[in-house]
Amino acid sequence: MRQRIIVCPIIQNGGDFLLCKMAGDRGVFPGQWALPGGGMEPGETIEAALRREIAEELGAALEISTIKPWAFRDDVRVKTYPDGSTEEIYMIYLIFDCISANREITFNEEFQEVAWVSAEALKEKDLNEATRITFAQKGLL
Repeated sequence: MRQRIIVCPIIQNGGDFLLCKMAGDRGVFPGQWALPGGGMEPGETIEAALRREIAEELGAALEISTIKPWAFRDDVRVKTYPDGSTEEIYMIYLIFDCISANREITFNEEFQEVAWVSAEALKEKDLNEATRITFAQKGLL
């Protein structure tokens, strides 16, 4: 089983949280709402990986003004690829509290939709299991 270190930003702006609805044909939680993020590449620092993932998934215009380490967690998940193949991966999540200076987002093909969601509205979204655990640990669910 392959192991991946995943950097995961919890991005806030004006009290709202950025959620991303995963594409229906790929990822660990197809079609569900999630936090952005992804795997570190060889030779990257943690912050460089976090900033790269944010830029790749949400566009270079989204300005992250604050990054603070918050928690870590691990589990085993099955990832689905666009060609329909799957892979079981041991994932180590490094989770960060982030503040954005703006809401300028251009998301990539990994997502169907993005939304800024108030803490009160989190429970109304079809959050994936990992995102639900994260917000529960923060006391928001």
